[in-house]
Amino acid sequence: MNQKAKGTNAERELVHRFWGKGWPCVRVAGSGCSRYPSPDLLAGNRERMVAIECKATKENSKYFPKEEIRLLREFSSQIGAEPWIGIKFGREDWFFISPDDLKDTGECFMASLDIVKQKGLITDELIGIFKENKTDI
Repeated sequence: MNQKAKGTNAERELVHRFWGKGWPCVRVAGSGCSRYPSPDLLAGNRERMVAIECKATKENSKYFPKEEIRLLREFSSQIGAEPWIGIKFGREDWFFISPDDLKDTGECFMASLDIVKQKGLITDELIGIFKENKTDI
């Protein structure tokens, strides 16, 4: 399976997960290849909306070009959504991390499995079913 198909499947997995939790969710057509900023997913309810950039990796860290995060923030600000990054590391479940909690390496941003386990949220936490205390790294 090629990288594009893997990414599409990961996004679809999240769409089904959000709908299953009672949060309408859609994949955004053209995300990543449009001249306009757009996230991979939009999900929400009557009270909140989240714009999510999705990534799945077998590695223990994921790097993001600064421009990609800037565009996620820009889109989210313009539409009134919260910007989030959804990351699935190998066989781990999905974690959601705020762009503010990414590590700035100078040239790019980085999220590691350790960082998302400390600062990230699982799906239920993101949509507000329950909150768990997270500690700073």
